[in-house]
Amino acid sequence: MTDVQTEFTPSEEEAVHSPIADVEGDAESAAPADLDREGDIAADYIEELLDIADIDGDIDIDTRNGRAYISVNAEEGTNLRLLSKPDTVAALQELTRLAVQNQTGGFSRLILDIAGSRDARQAELATLVDRAIARLEEGSAEASLPAMSSYERKLVHDIVSERGYVSNSRGEGRDRHTVITAA
Repeated sequence: MTDVQTEFTPSEEEAVHSPIADVEGDAESAAPADLDREGDIAADYIEELLDIADIDGDIDIDTRNGRAYISVNAEEGTNLRLLSKPDTVAALQELTRLAVQNQTGGFSRLILDIAGSRDARQAELATLVDRAIARLEEGSAEASLPAMSSYERKLVHDIVSERGYVSNSRGEGRDRHTVITAA
């Protein structure tokens, strides 16, 4: 059985400013009520999928930075890890976005996390950035990272900035990637 919990806790700054210009150019933000609805639809979709696959998981819904975040977690040793591989999470996220779009008629920017997969990916991205910075410190003028999604590029831009370097995105579509240079 799947347990669904909803949590909406925007900070005062998030309520006043919504700095969520999509990295791919969509500067519109969804209203909190729309994000709540999007999260509920997504959670229902994921809950049904977990029930069909007989996979245990607790679903948490959160909205922040103009996106609905759906997290699926379970106790250690459960079969949820079957869905936590990065490619599987990405595919399920796209299917969930399509389910939301089908019901709302609007594009969804929701983020799906299964069993901590987002934290694991963020750690991988930090390692990629560290390797790229090492190449810069060895004398390279710039360091390119592999193509990745707009969400992952945003995470990379944040990591690069924290480390005191500059980054920008280059390329189009699936080939869009991040290039890092010294400040």
